[in-house]
Amino acid sequence: MLVVMKAHATPEEVRAVCQKIESIGYRAHTIPGAERTAIGVTGNKGEIEPGTLDEMAGVQEVIKVTKPYKLVSRDCKQENTVITFPGTDATFGGKGLAVIAGPCSIESREQAFIIAERVHAAGAQFFRGGAYKPRTSPYSFQGMEEEGLRIMAEIRDKFGLKIVTEAIDHESLALVEEYADVIQIGARNMQNFSLLKRAGRSRKPVLLKRGMAATLEEFLMAAEYVMSEGNYNVALCERGVRTFADHTRNTLDLSIVPAVQRLSHLPILVDPSHGTGKRNKVTPLSRAAVAVGADGLIIEVHHDPDKALSDGMQSLYPEQFEELMTQVRQIAPVVGRTVPAIGIHAPAASIAAKPVGNQLGRAL
Repeated sequence: MLVVMKAHATPEEVRAVCQKIESIGYRAHTIPGAERTAIGVTGNKGEIEPGTLDEMAGVQEVIKVTKPYKLVSRDCKQENTVITFPGTDATFGGKGLAVIAGPCSIESREQAFIIAERVHAAGAQFFRGGAYKPRTSPYSFQGMEEEGLRIMAEIRDKFGLKIVTEAIDHESLALVEEYADVIQIGARNMQNFSLLKRAGRSRKPVLLKRGMAATLEEFLMAAEYVMSEGNYNVALCERGVRTFADHTRNTLDLSIVPAVQRLSHLPILVDPSHGTGKRNKVTPLSRAAVAVGADGLIIEVHHDPDKALSDGMQSLYPEQFEELMTQVRQIAPVVGRTVPAIGIHAPAASIAAKPVGNQLGRAL
């Protein structure tokens, strides 16, 4: 159920409606919009008695939401959600295209700094890197854990890049929350409902990847789990689904981008690295993702992918990433988007420099 407030409803009237909703055992979610404030109601098993809310001061109408995902739906919020990051003009969902780049895994401080320097110089605003790696084999590299998070925090201090990294359970999420700027929930955990609820109690933005065989509704319902706990800064990510095709690692479903944008106000990014699994397909599918209207890209980059400890075959060389950014800058204006300017190239000597600044993640 959705309570739509009048355009000039006062904060006191909004609070009174929220208190009324909570007094009858439900949960109120206040979602301000450009022209109105909407209050999502969750926890109700059926319709609320007519007159309970629609006669209260400041209420314009009470709407029954028929979709199983309520807070995620455009019925709840017509305007696109834009997630902002203090200290930068980077956004998820704004006019600017969000570009997230970095290695699949943090393997060493030297490796991470070499790659961070190059992707920053090419114009990336966010640095991705796995500190915790859920792998198919228990014998594969599982990540550097907290030490990897410390390295990424140093990278933020050095280059100003915001940090995006995955949490795989409650314990790792607590540390990711401390060090990073964006909590990533990976494809394998898209329906780990306990982890989704925990992410929903965080104050950090959440980047939710689509499961390997998830339908559109299942994808949106996973986002609903996060938002139902009070965290409304959620972005979605298409990273390919498993099909019969064997010419790519996964099948990158770009049709989901306009499908999500029709049903939901949440931003959606595309990961062509996992979506294809092959280096020579990443740039073409990045171009296509921008053209179809994605809000951002997540690109894996490695300076020596043949020696990468994970996903080397889908990682671009730094010079390939630079060329990708050149091509994306040409396409983005056609669909009304902008691309970050080329960053300032840090001197090579800085790679071996001692850690500077605070090693812990800065709170949003």
